[in-house]
Amino acid sequence: MSKKRVLTGVTTTGIPHLGNYVGAIRPAIAASKAPATESFLFLADYHGIIKCHDPAMIHESTQAVAATWLACGLDPERTTFYRQSDIPEIMELNWILTCITAKGLMNRAHAYKAAVQDNLDKGQEDQDHGVEMGLYSYPILMTADILMFQANEVPVGRDQIQHVEMARDIAGRFNHRFQELFTLPEVKIDENVELLVGLDGRKMSKSYGNTIPLFEGEKKLQKSVNKIVTNLKEPGEPKGTDESPLFEIYKAFSTPQETAAFAQALAEGLAWGEAKKMLGAKINAELAEPRERFNELTANPAQIEAILQAGAQKARQEARLLLDAVRDAVGVRALK
Repeated sequence: MSKKRVLTGVTTTGIPHLGNYVGAIRPAIAASKAPATESFLFLADYHGIIKCHDPAMIHESTQAVAATWLACGLDPERTTFYRQSDIPEIMELNWILTCITAKGLMNRAHAYKAAVQDNLDKGQEDQDHGVEMGLYSYPILMTADILMFQANEVPVGRDQIQHVEMARDIAGRFNHRFQELFTLPEVKIDENVELLVGLDGRKMSKSYGNTIPLFEGEKKLQKSVNKIVTNLKEPGEPKGTDESPLFEIYKAFSTPQETAAFAQALAEGLAWGEAKKMLGAKINAELAEPRERFNELTANPAQIEAILQAGAQKARQEARLLLDAVRDAVGVRALK
């Protein structure tokens, strides 16, 4: 029985926080260990430069993201772990697919439509003002990422479903026009994915400024936890689980039994300060070992680079075979 291929990309435009860990990193690493799954995980640095024009941030984020996944238990022997920019075959495939993609399909891309609408709302005469080709055509690059390794499933959030659908459309057009070479990917939506709340109760997001850094030291971690919004109820007063984001964050790091006991303690008047100490200790217990590994990796970037290069070599062996078939199908071949 052939293994199911699952492909995930991580954009290198920021430093991972606790919400990224709970919502994406932890479940993806767990899924990669399934015997019937073949996982491909890549650092999407070319996607990163679409929106981030700070070279230092792209570089810093690439190192931090790679170190985070490795520190949290990603096994590069079981997973094909690579940096997008190390696979030139992806960029060549991107161009070939660009040549057969309808402009109308790109016109319907959510990010492009949002940019156009923003210009219209601001009264801009040119509806494409400020729109660069990276933003406009990045669904094609995402399609190349997916099709290059014949992914069966692509785990995405609901806001990304359109991109996988576009990949299916483009793959189908190529298969019909030239030769049936590409697997049509399926969207994988995890209905049970945990969207961790932030310090203020909204979704934990860098744009909201409500995140808890993933690998802060124990003391700094506790300081971040202490900033979680609570009400003014005194110690001894009953507290509900919906009265502070604290409970939902605790739940993400606890067993059902521990969560129930914590809820009971709140109902019996546990002080918010004590509750925050309990949460800090719970998070630290899970992340202390990965934090140590993260610090070791970031102190030795050459070790990270060696792992990425090994992953790229593994990925390119396969990418080259498919790209050769694609080139031949479109007529780009040696003269005989």
